[in-house]
Amino acid sequence: MSKTVTLRLKDEVYQRLKRLANNDNRPLSNYIETAALRFADDDEYADEFEMQEIRENASLNRSIKQGRRDAKATRGRFV
Repeated sequence: MSKTVTLRLKDEVYQRLKRLANNDNRPLSNYIETAALRFADDDEYADEFEMQEIRENASLNRSIKQGRRDAKATRGRFV
């Protein structure tokens, strides 16, 4: 079920978002919702640079592999 949210924006921010929404031929509310979801997705997942750091971190990868083996063998506590 959809929810209504009141949002206070500075006039220049409102005008900018409204212009961008109009350029995309969609309502302002849809533009803001899409932008918020994209931001949340970017914040939740590692970007390509973070993934490269993860791949190059040998200690972290050993720990992840050990954790995976433990999980498969049902060792340890899962919280």
